[in-house]
Amino acid sequence: MLLLISPDGVEEALDCAKAAQHLDIVDVKKPDEGSLGANFPWVIREIREAVPADKPVSATVGDVPYKPGTVAQAALGAVVSGATYIKVGLYGCTTPDQGIDVMRAVVRAVKEHNPDALVVASGYADAHRIGCVNPLAVPDIAARSGADAAMLDTAVKDGTRLFDHVPPDVCAEFVRLAHGSGRLAALAGSVRHDDLGELTRIGTDIVGVRGAVCESGDRNAGRIQPHLVAAFRAEMDRHDRERTAGLPAAR
Repeated sequence: MLLLISPDGVEEALDCAKAAQHLDIVDVKKPDEGSLGANFPWVIREIREAVPADKPVSATVGDVPYKPGTVAQAALGAVVSGATYIKVGLYGCTTPDQGIDVMRAVVRAVKEHNPDALVVASGYADAHRIGCVNPLAVPDIAARSGADAAMLDTAVKDGTRLFDHVPPDVCAEFVRLAHGSGRLAALAGSVRHDDLGELTRIGTDIVGVRGAVCESGDRNAGRIQPHLVAAFRAEMDRHDRERTAGLPAAR
């Protein structure tokens, strides 16, 4: 399982760089513009320069509307700025067909510029609160559009968490559907240490966190702390060892 950490700017990215050996992907977003809020192109470039060259940079392009052309341009801007994972939040897509339209446009824009970049179709565990596409439709959207990964996050950051909206057995189905079409499965949404047993058990490929590695656990007012990144990775590694050894996941 890969660990994706989301700094909110260059200063926090430098803190991530101090803990680079404990994380796998540095994710650029702008939390004050939404769950998957897009940051500025120059911030993506600066963060790409700030973190070790062997650490991929991910960038969100926003909680996007159903406007395939607009979103494709945003995605191209992210990959041109140095991101190699391009995440699209299908916030304004109410049907699978709309999600496929958006993601096909993104895949073409990104892959024509960098065929090695990875495109991530992201849905929302709390889709029922915002009226967007059903979470379990996202793996098929990713597959039919040519995206590389399917992801779930939470749209409304009010203290509720991934498993509050999509319980572990449904997340397991999400992962199964993604893997069935050869896609990666990424899960995020106020993930904490005590979620790692279930996330490991169901075969999650990428886990995304912010609050869990911020001081006081506060994704907004807190700042990412290298020692908290190291502690989170240590807990991930413990669950991985237990799974490999065939032990039951800790809860």
